[in-house]
Amino acid sequence: MQLLIVTGMSGSGKSSVMDVMEDIGFYCIDNIPPKLITQFVDLCRQSETDINKIAVAVDIRTGDMFAEIYRSWLELKRQPDVDVKVLFIEANHDVLLKRYKETRRKHPLSDKFNGSIHDAINFEWSQLSQLREIADYYIETSNFTTSQLKEQVKSIFLEKNSDSLIIKVMSFGFKYGVSTEADLVFDVRCLPNPFYIEELRNHTGCDSCVRDYVMGFEQSATLFEKLKDLIDYLIPLYVQEGKSQLVIAFGCTGGKHRSITFAELMADHLIEKDYKVQKYHRDITKDKKF
Repeated sequence: MQLLIVTGMSGSGKSSVMDVMEDIGFYCIDNIPPKLITQFVDLCRQSETDINKIAVAVDIRTGDMFAEIYRSWLELKRQPDVDVKVLFIEANHDVLLKRYKETRRKHPLSDKFNGSIHDAINFEWSQLSQLREIADYYIETSNFTTSQLKEQVKSIFLEKNSDSLIIKVMSFGFKYGVSTEADLVFDVRCLPNPFYIEELRNHTGCDSCVRDYVMGFEQSATLFEKLKDLIDYLIPLYVQEGKSQLVIAFGCTGGKHRSITFAELMADHLIEKDYKVQKYHRDITKDKKF
């Protein structure tokens, strides 16, 4: 039996995640008291209906009962016929504040802190930090649209073998903030910048003209070969350790040229080695003029 516990910060996108899990064949329950998860698993075992993929959303809405989640997780991990995983969803503090203000939704802890969303978010994070440490999958949704989030979830769980490693190769711009979801971050700002070439400025690393320019320098080719060797060495170690998701991020100044070039080339290299890979260029449309 596969059991996915979906948790994380209120307003980070858990409802969208649960929609996807239901679409891909998981039996979904939202806002279940943690203490009841093990009982529900027992009911599914006894059911004549073949329920072998379950997703449950557990978060701070359960109030004081939420404290039971870690104990329930430990109990489920001891059951040999249950493959239990935790998916943690979060967004940064400012984004969560903005989402609540724009939607005018009420934070679950709003009354506890006399309407202060800021205090509610800080308290919720303190309560969830232990779960973040044990999470098998982690998605940071600050820069995601709803459709992008759903695509990320599908790429992790749709037709997935339980022992496979999903590798996300992404690009970003340092001027928009370092990626908080990355396991490995490589700074390629040391390489010649196509931004200063007028005919390349409005292109990206997805275009051959930019890619040829960046990789036309000896230092770029040498760096890429060294990074390939490093990542080829590391991935089997992560697989051996049981890691389910690896995020490799390349950063340059604006996230348009050098970082995309390296992310595209590395993703293609890993695809050729038969790894399950997804590409994501976080800042490719930032400051774009139409």
